Amino acid sequence: MHRTGELYGQFETLEQQKESAALGMWVFLSTEVLFFGGLFMTYTLNRHYYPVAFGVGSNTLDLKLGGLNTVILILSSLTMAMSVWASHVGKRKQTAGFLVATLLLGTAFLGVKVIEYKQKFDHHLVPGYHFQIDYRVQHPAPKDDPKEIEAEKEELNKAFAKDPDLNAHAQLYFSLYFGMTGLHALHMIVGAGMLVWLIRQSMLGRFTPTYNTPVEMIGLYWHFVDIVWIYLFPLLYLIDRHR
Repeated sequence: MHRTGELYGQFETLEQQKESAALGMWVFLSTEVLFFGGLFMTYTLNRHYYPVAFGVGSNTLDLKLGGLNTVILILSSLTMAMSVWASHVGKRKQTAGFLVATLLLGTAFLGVKVIEYKQKFDHHLVPGYHFQIDYRVQHPAPKDDPKEIEAEKEELNKAFAKDPDLNAHAQLYFSLYFGMTGLHALHMIVGAGMLVWLIRQSMLGRFTPTYNTPVEMIGLYWHFVDIVWIYLFPLLYLIDRHR
């Protein structure tokens, strides 16, 4: 394909090329909204039919780690926005610096998510043959707070009284938890890969005030992923939060 500098042959100006890229990105993000929308609808229906199981499942999540990841992603949105600004005003070093900061924050988010996933495996909260919603209270670790374990045990006893099939229904919650957060993490990994490419191109001096389309488009993608988490956090971590 014919190309003059950063301008591809089918476009007359860089501005027209940027507008076309923005339209394409917004169309892509619209399909992503539909994609995640199916999962949110599935969550809503199951939450309606099995409120007790979903409440118990939510209370097993680590609120501190979830809150930490929320703060991390909000900060990453800030650094991503700053990288777009820096590319617009021609600050090459700052563009690269903010992109590196965004990448580090994204990596930190994934690291915290790995810790959370490990907790679920340790507590037998992964859907399947060995799933057991009350495994932690039946096999407390030495570091667990006895008062917290006792409170959780009391809550589970009440939940089982309301929903005798709590163990089966809780698996629906954790299936959605792993499905939704796993898909979100996959988008984060894809975004991190694009950030690595942006950092390299920025260090080579490719982005200028007249051409910064890749930074802005990938920035839109990153903000979308962050917004998805803003919805996931209250839905998965805050429902029926008693403790």
